[in-house]
Amino acid sequence: MRDENCIFCKIANGEIPSATVYEDEKFRVILDLGPATKGHALILPKEHFDDVCQLNEVYAGGVLPLAAKIGRAMKQGLGCDGFNLVQNNGEAAGQTVRHFHMHVIPRYAGGPKGIAAWEPGSADSKELEELADKIRTNI
Repeated sequence: MRDENCIFCKIANGEIPSATVYEDEKFRVILDLGPATKGHALILPKEHFDDVCQLNEVYAGGVLPLAAKIGRAMKQGLGCDGFNLVQNNGEAAGQTVRHFHMHVIPRYAGGPKGIAAWEPGSADSKELEELADKIRTNI
């Protein structure tokens, strides 16, 4: 089921353009417009689930292997030294869009240490496409 008023449903289903690094029948992975680090990506299900508590078993079983695939591609394509998987549930936990999504955040040696309260950066569309290409070619 999709929510016609949900921006992530629209992005996940291609109604709103994004810097897409991966897509299959269940998920679209895009680069975040307010990245914590260069290459910060979001895994979006194409179906609507408010949060992990609503996520069905089919999608739940697919998200972690996909996150690992994206993380490996980031290490190869972006040269990051590691990555964080972050998944917020509810406003108090930092969830700003009520559509389940998982952050895959590349980490670089000497870069920022914490993820709990990052300051969103900025990236223009050209930079996002370049980063997306570096990840996409390694999936």
